[in-house]
Amino acid sequence: MADGKGEGGSFLPASIEAAWGLRERPAKGPKPGLTLDRIVDAAVRIAAAEGLDAVSMGRIAKELGVSTMSLYRYVGAKRELYILMQDVATGAPPPLPEPGTGWREGLERWAGALREVYHRNLWMLRIPLSGPPATPNAVAWWEWGMVALADTGLDEGTKVSVIMLIGGFVRNEALMTADLAAVIAASGDGPEEVLSRYGHTLRRLADPARFPAVARMLDSGVMDEPDEPDHEFRFGLERILDGIAPLVEAVK
Repeated sequence: MADGKGEGGSFLPASIEAAWGLRERPAKGPKPGLTLDRIVDAAVRIAAAEGLDAVSMGRIAKELGVSTMSLYRYVGAKRELYILMQDVATGAPPPLPEPGTGWREGLERWAGALREVYHRNLWMLRIPLSGPPATPNAVAWWEWGMVALADTGLDEGTKVSVIMLIGGFVRNEALMTADLAAVIAASGDGPEEVLSRYGHTLRRLADPARFPAVARMLDSGVMDEPDEPDHEFRFGLERILDGIAPLVEAVK
């Protein structure tokens, strides 16, 4: 099922058009009961249990008890499958902000909810970005963010830039958190022990004459105890919103 110009000139793969309801999904496959939904759900289960690298057409076919080739009637390539997996795992966003909700509160809620999605589905962070939002849930999350900015007076292009900036921050923060958690898990020790060991090692290696700023930081004791779990996320998001605030004030 190759990419191409779909019905209505959408240029979407048939499987993505099916997710939007733009074309009928095959009602019955080579094996009774095989559907696009079952294929995507099986792929999500595999990714959640074994990681994204475990997802393949062959692995999914084995999970469903069908031939690998039978899957290609529903999804033409792994890139399409990844997009559909993301849409299912992301799900719909929270209800839209109520009228009168401030833009800052709205974006804080949006970012926090998106972060929860990533932390529930860390395997999604391993999927390369392939383009702008193209599935129903992805566009719904974009809509949520744009609605939060509706009363700011910002032009549409700036609103898009704000959403991309915050979305990128949330994704990167979740990715770093996942990577650090993997390192800690592999060490077999708790986060306090890992952080303390790192600080001790750095004190031995970082000559204060060469790295005076690092030495002052180590002497402050900041590396001796871990921050609150959400500290870096809250700090980064607050600074981004602080930077957006002057843009909003300038157009009022």
